[in-house]
Amino acid sequence: MEVFSVEQVAAKLGLHVRTVRNYVRDGRLKAVRIGKQYRITADDLAAFTGLPVAGPRPDRTAELSSVAELGGVDRALADRIATLVVASVNGPRDAGERPLRVETIHDPDRATLKIIVLGDLAAAADLLRLVASFTEGMT
Repeated sequence: MEVFSVEQVAAKLGLHVRTVRNYVRDGRLKAVRIGKQYRITADDLAAFTGLPVAGPRPDRTAELSSVAELGGVDRALADRIATLVVASVNGPRDAGERPLRVETIHDPDRATLKIIVLGDLAAAADLLRLVASFTEGMT
């Protein structure tokens, strides 16, 4: 049985992730909650859309999972870097390009900022280069 995340369903339907979550919460789209995430079966998605669900694409993909740790970062600098990262991730994308998933975590006791990046290799590399150039200019 094929199962999809809310993000995958949103991409398949061309909808925003929040819209799909609202459909699930309203009961219009059947889903199972596993931990903090919803999972939607292909059968439930087909019932919701009235169309058969296309299977996984045979094309190959490559994605990056990375954690960058920046030292010597106070709260003000962490906020500036987080704003930069969010703005670049939410900016315009090429057609068909999947969005990056990014989290930032500031640890004030250690004065570190961790940036967790998941997604397309080229887009993630561009983001990490942007962060590197920003932080190099701060020294």
